[in-house]
Amino acid sequence: MTAIEQYLLDTYRATQHQTPMPPEPGRHDLAELRAVRDRARFRAVLDGRAARHPWRAALRRTADRLLNRLAPGRPHRRRTC
Repeated sequence: MTAIEQYLLDTYRATQHQTPMPPEPGRHDLAELRAVRDRARFRAVLDGRAARHPWRAALRRTADRLLNRLAPGRPHRRRTC
């Protein structure tokens, strides 16, 4: 059963039982991702590590590889944050 089908079934049941409607699927996804990120940063501080984005280094390496593949003869400038 897909998320949409489950949502429609839950909506039907809520209508029949006169209970509050469930939230739409995907409505709070961004907030959940932010909560996971904040929790990872918090744990890093408690562990004595730098509170950076957990995937920042991997994203930078991937971007570097992609840029080198697109323009192999030209070195690209890295932005400093």
